[in-house]
Amino acid sequence: MKILLTGGAGFIGSHVADLYIQNGHDVIIIDDLSSGKKENINSKAKFYQLDIRDQKIGDVISDEKPEIINHHAAHIHVGKSVTDPQNDADINILGFLNLMQTALKAGSVKKVIFASTGGAMYGNKKTPFVETMVPQPLSPYGISKRAGELYLNFYYQQYGINYIALRYSNVYGPRQNPHGEAGVVAIFAESLLKNQNPTINGDGKQTRDYVFVSDIAQANLLALDSNQVGEFNAGIGIETDVNQIFQLVQKEIGTNFSPKHDVPRPGEQQTSNLDASLANKKLNWQPKVQLKDGIKQTIDFFKNKSKS
Repeated sequence: MKILLTGGAGFIGSHVADLYIQNGHDVIIIDDLSSGKKENINSKAKFYQLDIRDQKIGDVISDEKPEIINHHAAHIHVGKSVTDPQNDADINILGFLNLMQTALKAGSVKKVIFASTGGAMYGNKKTPFVETMVPQPLSPYGISKRAGELYLNFYYQQYGINYIALRYSNVYGPRQNPHGEAGVVAIFAESLLKNQNPTINGDGKQTRDYVFVSDIAQANLLALDSNQVGEFNAGIGIETDVNQIFQLVQKEIGTNFSPKHDVPRPGEQQTSNLDASLANKKLNWQPKVQLKDGIKQTIDFFKNKSKS
């Protein structure tokens, strides 16, 4: 298949691109490199450095005629979405609509695979979260992701463009950016490898469902050939709090710091745990990487990166 992958130079998108190419697909990457890195781009992919809000997106889609759009380009900072919701909406809603409208005009796109959020979609409900729960996002980031899902349903109902929205839990693994607010495993790993004690926002008792990036890439691969339409949770279904993650990373690295806490992050919910049984049943997706093993792989990546 010919796949246009936005955000393909980013953490998750680059792993998806690698797996698609490994399975014989033709991948075109669009990324503005605002957070993605050229070094993450698979050499077998065709690359356009473009913002998804750029009107030149239309030229790329009409020239390349992709069958699938895999949309990972996004503003991903929950805290920044709280302080600047207009910027979040500009990228995640208007940028997405620019992509969809140009795809509609080109006429080649049959399906969209959308990187949504499970962690920020449901609000502070009782866990585990299931897709039948009413979405109640607590941040503009979660709201903009929900808007993307609703627009996808519009394009499906109105124009017959199929879609699968994968509601990710907290994804971690190699290539994750340790300098943003997301990616606590990467943040802890880089700091502790430098023998620095990282700061934990809040009391560290906030729980998340941590899923390894290779498992998420596999969900994107399975979504290609699926005839399903709708939203699917993608997580491992186990809650782990931030303090536990800190200790797991410490144990793997061999440091012995006492946790250092600061004020909670605005817009952050307290719990998150996704029931992914629907994805298992309908997409045949089953995460395989255990948290301990995934943390080791992530730390090994940062160790090797520091040597290069």
